[in-house]
Amino acid sequence: MPNVLITGCSSGIGRALADAFKNAGYEVWASARRIEDVEALSAAGFQAVQLNVNDSAALQHLTEQVGELDVLVNNAGYGGMGPLLDGGTQAMQQQFETNVFSVVGVTQALFPALRRRKGLVVNIGSVSGVLVTPFAGAYCASKAAVHALSDALRMELAPFGVRVMEVQPGAIDTSFAKNAGTQAELLINQQSPWWPLRESIRARTQASQDRPTPATAFAADVLKAVQQSRPPRLLRSGNGSRALPLMAALLPKGLLETLLKKRFGLSGVL
Repeated sequence: MPNVLITGCSSGIGRALADAFKNAGYEVWASARRIEDVEALSAAGFQAVQLNVNDSAALQHLTEQVGELDVLVNNAGYGGMGPLLDGGTQAMQQQFETNVFSVVGVTQALFPALRRRKGLVVNIGSVSGVLVTPFAGAYCASKAAVHALSDALRMELAPFGVRVMEVQPGAIDTSFAKNAGTQAELLINQQSPWWPLRESIRARTQASQDRPTPATAFAADVLKAVQQSRPPRLLRSGNGSRALPLMAALLPKGLLETLLKKRFGLSGVL
């Protein structure tokens, strides 16, 4: 039986992926941070693991449990929203620790297990790493970094028979927007120079729910790609996953920025 380890399975994309792989006959190692989520995953029939993806000791223990691995899905992450200078370097560090550093840390820890099976690494990026918007700079930067890391890992792991596929979701129906909104509210305050644009900031947190694709449909796309004899280097799935990168590629940079500034209320003087 092939096996897969998926991080960030408490809900949304991670849980949908876990269900899809389980239904396809995989043994699924599903991780989550909170013990109540781990218990729910265990009750659903997964090999449930409590894991903070930035905890090196926990990762080492995980490698001892797994042994060999066919597929690793680096899915854990979150969307930190708000003006870059409001969040500052602390917010950037928190965003990169979860969305970027963990991709390297988890893959490094499980590389021996992947090498034994000549497995596949699947990194969940985002179209936000291609089309950068205001009030999501840290998140966009983290997903652009995932894209670069995926390209580098693909070349570096090739001699060992380990492949790498990056996935760039568009709008997917998950709790991402709710969580992003909660994060943004921690930054939105009357002392911010961007206080007059607080509703535009809030609107950006909800952008991922613009006619979103069901998480189950997204998970089915990922599973289908993984099961191909030669999985694609890049998979885009979900509403906007193709149109938004096309806009970024074809529109002149100045025009694109003008449109985005207008969309998020940045055309005037504060």
